[in-house]
Amino acid sequence: MLAYLDHHATTPCDPRVLTAMEPWWCRQFANPASRLYRPALEAAAAVEIARGQVAAALAMPAEAVIFTSGATEANNLALKGVAEAALERGEPRRGLITLATEHRAVLDPLAWLSRHGFPLTVLPVRPDGLLDLQRLADALSPDTLLVSVMAANNEIGVLQDLAAIGALCRQHGALFHCDAAQAVGHIPLAMTTLGIDLLSLSGHKLYGPKGCGALLRRDGIALAPQQHGGSQEGGLRAGTLAVPLLVGLGAAVELAMADQVERSARLTGLRDQLWEGLERLGGVQLNGPQRQRLGHNLNISIAGVDGQRLHRLLRSTLAVSSGSACSQGSPSHVLAALGRSRLQAAASIRFGLGRDTSAAEIDRALAAVAAALAELRQPL
Repeated sequence: MLAYLDHHATTPCDPRVLTAMEPWWCRQFANPASRLYRPALEAAAAVEIARGQVAAALAMPAEAVIFTSGATEANNLALKGVAEAALERGEPRRGLITLATEHRAVLDPLAWLSRHGFPLTVLPVRPDGLLDLQRLADALSPDTLLVSVMAANNEIGVLQDLAAIGALCRQHGALFHCDAAQAVGHIPLAMTTLGIDLLSLSGHKLYGPKGCGALLRRDGIALAPQQHGGSQEGGLRAGTLAVPLLVGLGAAVELAMADQVERSARLTGLRDQLWEGLERLGGVQLNGPQRQRLGHNLNISIAGVDGQRLHRLLRSTLAVSSGSACSQGSPSHVLAALGRSRLQAAASIRFGLGRDTSAAEIDRALAAVAAALAELRQPL
């Protein structure tokens, strides 16, 4: 039986979320934008309940939530939306700042903006993946429009000091965007307390359905819509709302908040058990910090083995990866930013534990890696 330990790529939809979604597929199928008859009003009410559930998880008012198809769309709306709105109002600030370890859903839109008149600074990280706050302070200037730093890295699980980053942005009058797709539902996040102006999330990273997410926006921040053709979501995201998916997102967020503390503690214990067992195999290097990381994340590189052969030996028993699901097999830019070589990055394993991960699966993972290494380390 395959042990699924790739929960950073996606999580299974919780059965309770499926139950919440079920009526809205066929029986209660009305368009929430119609508003002229009861079924449509009920659909609209269900959307607003979900909006409130998402907002509550980030300690924000319901009107802060803009529903999207996921964190990628939310990132694009935040980054391009802020930039285009700044242009429209004649804002002189143009500078953008981010980290080399960000997800492509942030790096690519920012690279696009850099080709259209918005200078981009990509800061390096320390060997453990954490941002050197002095580097950020030195990079900030009166021209800085926005800083984008993710809450929890999707590969190495590193947790950046969001409060310190937010404070630096405030001091310089820059907006702070945070891709929190891997963090919402897994760690406590209060946007106002942390100084976050814009935050992106995705349903399928927290046991909800794929195809839904949200951008949360602090009041007063202007955005230019990136999708035109309707007045939905305050005119910022045209298109008929997917009521079943949004109901599922709301339910998933609420369930994740309910068991967040217990789940994190349990998975941290299992993660540490996994790391201790892997260390005993020898030649195993931790990628990322020892402690300032997601409790359900572990990323390692194994010295002296061929990465392709390693993953080929593991795939029949373990569902793990060597990097982001969006990288499509390319060497990890995150590990490269930590100073790992292409060979080290290829011979890396990202373990993402989940709500249903058991101690028995950890034992199976250790046995599978041990067996693979025993074969790979045999003298030719």
